[in-house]
Amino acid sequence: MTYPETIDYLFSRLAVYQREGAKAYKPGLDNTRRIDQRLGSPHRRYKTIHIAGTNGKGSVSHLLASVLQHAGYKVGLYTSPHLRDFRERIRVNGTPVPEDYVCRFVEEHRAFFEELNPSFFEATMNLAFQYFADEMVDVAVIEVGLGGRLDSTNIISPILSVITNISFDHIALLGDTLSKIAVEKAGIIKAHTPVVIGEATSETKPVFLQKAASENAPVFFAENEIEVKKAGSFEGGQVFDSTDFPQLEIGLGGIYQQKNTATVLTAIKILRKSFNIDDLAVRKGFASVCETTGLQGRWQALQKQPRVICDTGHNEAGIRYIVEQLKTLHYDCLHFVIGMVNDKDVHSVLSLLPVDARYYFCAPQLSRALPAEALQKQAAEFALQGEAFPSVQAALAAAKKNAAPTDLIFVGGSSFVVAEAI
Repeated sequence: MTYPETIDYLFSRLAVYQREGAKAYKPGLDNTRRIDQRLGSPHRRYKTIHIAGTNGKGSVSHLLASVLQHAGYKVGLYTSPHLRDFRERIRVNGTPVPEDYVCRFVEEHRAFFEELNPSFFEATMNLAFQYFADEMVDVAVIEVGLGGRLDSTNIISPILSVITNISFDHIALLGDTLSKIAVEKAGIIKAHTPVVIGEATSETKPVFLQKAASENAPVFFAENEIEVKKAGSFEGGQVFDSTDFPQLEIGLGGIYQQKNTATVLTAIKILRKSFNIDDLAVRKGFASVCETTGLQGRWQALQKQPRVICDTGHNEAGIRYIVEQLKTLHYDCLHFVIGMVNDKDVHSVLSLLPVDARYYFCAPQLSRALPAEALQKQAAEFALQGEAFPSVQAALAAAKKNAAPTDLIFVGGSSFVVAEAI
């Protein structure tokens, strides 16, 4: 099969969460372990770092990978979902897995997959683990797909676990309280393995402490370990101050990166026991994270006049940060291109959005997408006014046509909307 045929096979033959939602989710590790056993447990051939959390785990994963790469290590990076090309999920030193490797792996194991019937995530995650082994990486940064305890990635034995934060998302699968969701995320905490908690609340902190104690795992709360303050900003990035790293430049926008920076710097303090990471590697890794790892979609500027910004924040906590940041910007009129998927808490998100913006409702091209007209109708309940469009491209084109050079266009509501906009 050619690469397009292989990707089409993976998406059409295997259950894909991003397309089908909860019915494609296969909790438990049985299928993953069977594939892993067939491959000879490739993840045991290199060190791993495991990243979970509701928001921020993508940024934290990319920042850690970037720092380790600048420290001279060969680094594997596994994240999901991708924005434009499947190969974005699997990188070594920032370079996506080659197309021919994907084709060969799928062809070699196709009969086994059709007998086992794994999910898309179970199959492709094992592809990543095998690729990292074949490339002989020194370390792989592994982002959890969904939850933690029952996520396919939880077969690894990491040298460090990181849980960025807990907020409401995937409630039907992970639980309807923060403590229940925290239990699922805390499932990645392993025996005698240090864990960094990026943010904790009175509801989630006891969950982490109890799980860490039961596993004899040292636990580090980033908020107690290091204080990070914003010291400035520049085109395409920000400057943060901390005790160890004054004037630390990060090549990412988004005020939420302040929390992520504290999480990553705490993790680096622990990783220095296993890796030789000097201060210059940290500074280079932060400053060039997008160029080094290929990270996209985090408060990313797409155009200058009118200014167009996109962000993949898609749940209540993520949107809250976005709205807070929008208030700090200067513009004449806000044009908001928004689309969502139907298994999110749409009302909680809509209740946070500014009523003085002009909205362009759309739907990304997948079956889970909430129809633009349905989103428009729900938005009207919160006095959010605008038009519905047949596609993300049409909505963005209309926003650009209507916007003056001094206006701002924001694109978001879903990773899939951002992917199509980019």
